[in-house]
Amino acid sequence: MRLRSGDPEAIGGYPLEARLGAGGMGTVYLARTASGRRVAIKLIHQQFADDEEFRTRFRQEVSAARRVSGAFTAAVVDADPEGALPWMATAYIEGPTLSERIESGGPLGGAELRALAVGLAEALRDIHRVGVVHRDLKPSNVVLSAEGPRVIDFGISRAADHQTLTMTGRVIGTPPFMSPEQLQAPRDVGPESDVFSLATLLVFAATGQGPFDADSPYITAYQVVHEEPKLSEVPAVLRALVEPCLAKDPGERPSTDELLARLLALPEDFGMAGFGTPAGAGAAVDSATQVLGGGARAEVRAGVRTEVPGPERAPREGADSGTGSRTLTGIGPGLRRRWRSVLAAAVAVTAVASGVTLLGPDRGADHGSDPQNAAQGEPPGPASTGKPLPEGFAPWQVSVRGGKDIPDELRCVPRGADVYCGGGGVVATRLRAADGKPLWTVRSPGVPANGMHFVGVAGTASGDTATSTAAGGNPEGSEGSGPTVVGYRIPDSAAPPQVVALTEDGEERWSAPLGGESTLLMGRTQSAVLHRGDVLSVDPGGSRIEARRAGGDGSVRWSRPFPSGTQCAPYAPGPRAARLYAICASTAEVDAVQIRRPILRLVDPADGRLGEPVPLKGPWRPVGEADGKLVLVQERMAGLDLAGYAAVAVFNPRTGKVSEHALRGADGDDVEVTDGAAPTVVAGALHFVEQNGRVHSVDPATGRVRWSRQTGVEWASAPVAAGGVLYFGSASGRVAALDVRDGDLVWASQPRVESPGSETGATARVSLAGRAVIVSAGGNTVFGFDAERPPVED
Repeated sequence: MRLRSGDPEAIGGYPLEARLGAGGMGTVYLARTASGRRVAIKLIHQQFADDEEFRTRFRQEVSAARRVSGAFTAAVVDADPEGALPWMATAYIEGPTLSERIESGGPLGGAELRALAVGLAEALRDIHRVGVVHRDLKPSNVVLSAEGPRVIDFGISRAADHQTLTMTGRVIGTPPFMSPEQLQAPRDVGPESDVFSLATLLVFAATGQGPFDADSPYITAYQVVHEEPKLSEVPAVLRALVEPCLAKDPGERPSTDELLARLLALPEDFGMAGFGTPAGAGAAVDSATQVLGGGARAEVRAGVRTEVPGPERAPREGADSGTGSRTLTGIGPGLRRRWRSVLAAAVAVTAVASGVTLLGPDRGADHGSDPQNAAQGEPPGPASTGKPLPEGFAPWQVSVRGGKDIPDELRCVPRGADVYCGGGGVVATRLRAADGKPLWTVRSPGVPANGMHFVGVAGTASGDTATSTAAGGNPEGSEGSGPTVVGYRIPDSAAPPQVVALTEDGEERWSAPLGGESTLLMGRTQSAVLHRGDVLSVDPGGSRIEARRAGGDGSVRWSRPFPSGTQCAPYAPGPRAARLYAICASTAEVDAVQIRRPILRLVDPADGRLGEPVPLKGPWRPVGEADGKLVLVQERMAGLDLAGYAAVAVFNPRTGKVSEHALRGADGDDVEVTDGAAPTVVAGALHFVEQNGRVHSVDPATGRVRWSRQTGVEWASAPVAAGGVLYFGSASGRVAALDVRDGDLVWASQPRVESPGSETGATARVSLAGRAVIVSAGGNTVFGFDAERPPVED
């Protein structure tokens, strides 16, 4: 739809291209960012701009939408709720709404209906896990994109632990898709209300009419509250699924986790087969390590893997995982609190969230032992690592399938002639660095949980010269030949997530269940930590830190209980860092999802003994090491939302002292950095990347900003450094290279994929295999190019 006379030419610096539509509250326009990414901008009508109650509700919408930017929602790119005319820009999702699709093509059925149901249940799961209730799920708020359904419009959503804002004298919502409690007591609705709405929407999708449709909205509302749903035209399998969701009593409805598990247990074509509880539901979880030596075998011929199944084997690329696969239900209080804690920690979910730096998932780099993450003095070229390309290298791009084929985002670690990657739907995959050829892939059988990603690689591969030594004098990975690949597996049952150790050929060494509160305590989901050949994690009961030798059989090398009345998470500044830490908090603060007084402790990597407690005042998060000192940043909150960062601290392990410094500009004025990528210590400096792509390089010892530059890459990830150059990537595959000394732009590449994802707290998407730049992007995409011949913009 063309722009009309009177429409603005630009909003917030984004040139407008077309009108997408208009409603009672505002107009939606199509625009583009500086990098060419399409965005939809909602501009609020003038008559509401002076209505403070409406502004408050719009602020809630922006806040909620930022938190739930995930695989099945539209990511927030920018917003100004305080402007003369408030506006919000989200990723543009191309496709018809569900209401348009039903109107033009009639009801859905078979695999199309099942895909819609699974996608919407996944969306609600992610929405609820960050403490938000949508409250207006209806066909016009579901866009059917090529990648799957997307939930939009959080205009009347609310935080689950906030009082609902209901505009005076109005019932807000759409009666045919509202829950009974929303019509009767709108201030008291919880996630169960969205489950009810989802069921009504699925009935509409399957039959073309809602279960409570009537001639007037008043009669419809009455029937929602008092009458039984009309389900006679609903297919039997779907009816068995939605009936419990339409219970009048919210407490009788299933959770979104339970609903998603039941959906995934249905036939792929949503056929008429009977519905029952998936096999293995409710089975007891064995918290002991599973040792799978010899239990499964695989052969690799010309890059193709053949399987001889063994017990408890996760599905591999091309394997049939069966129709009994289910999502992570009954995830237990630890993981459930960890997802709830994203609300307090303000780690917004995405299509794919946090991952690894060059050698592991840690935010900080071990600069002393890893030259890829250290400044190398004068660079040999404007964007050269000073290292050769892998033999036979040519630019390449691949897409790696995940366990449920849900768009994901991997993180990668080069080792020798290969690159190992992993993500929520992929335990690990091995790609040839020269041409990207997949050598093997181990897929995760369950639905990816946003925020759980690749752990890293321990040990050395042929051609590697690194000889890191573990505590006690054991070479890293010496208990097994070749490197050990460590990733996460999301089971297809009610079991907790697992950490999995694989050989370099993709054979499973061992696996173990995980617990703990890493997101709440450290600001990111890092349930397993790789440190000098050991895998550190919290036991499923959430009571102790355990260490397992990555290259061994997975048996517990040492186990150390938390101090009484506390919960802890292990933290390593890098996989080869000299020191290991624990971040702890009182159990009361963890249960309240409010960490006000975290406690820092050194951990002896030899036996897990905890050092003296170092109390920290305020929400501090570890982000790496500089000059042998631990660097932490202080979060700045706006209510329950993470607004950014205001201070930096360094902990000196030799003296036990903490030095705090406010962030200050070159003129000495205080600086408040807004939220964006994970703060990261790299090349000796602390780097903040804001959502709009602006980078601040800070001296961690003083808090002074060394330089600030615009990368031109919105939602850029944390950087990595090589050859005096900082590399930043985005979910679209766009990469920017900045000079590490002054932040000057060396080059920027074009986007590679159309990705709706954006990620608050994004860790580095770029790694380097010699001179080859390896980049992970949305949709399980990985590509490589020569650092000296980047695919720059025209």
